[in-house]
Amino acid sequence: MRGRMGRAAAVCAALGVLWWASVRLAWAGVGCEEWGCLPPALGVVVVISLALLAGFALALERVGVRPGRRVALVAAGVLVVLRLAGESLPSWTSPLVDAVAAGTAFAGAGALAAFVTEAQVARRWKVVAALGLAALVPLALIASLARYGL
Repeated sequence: MRGRMGRAAAVCAALGVLWWASVRLAWAGVGCEEWGCLPPALGVVVVISLALLAGFALALERVGVRPGRRVALVAAGVLVVLRLAGESLPSWTSPLVDAVAAGTAFAGAGALAAFVTEAQVARRWKVVAALGLAALVPLALIASLARYGL
């Protein structure tokens, strides 16, 4: 199980940095300062994200993390929760820190997805993982309110 989680984390971390670089290039390529260009820019980000999600499934299958499609979908869900929870964190000006943060978030999502999709893991541990993940969003909201107030 640890090997499966490690392989999933490594693949997801690499694809996370690739996603970060692709999205950064897409935003730079659009390069506008007006609200009118927001829909095309977001469309490009969505297309990149969906293509990478398909790549997740293929890459996970390639390294023996099966079923790759299910692990990729769970990892995508975990990434959404991590993104929502990450809104309470301060932003960084360094692109290197952003790339490391993206790789770390994707690696964590991949490892957690591999854990909860493992057939040998008891249901109670899967529930504990899901509840812990779900608790991140309200905890991030509380932290944000404590830091910035209403």
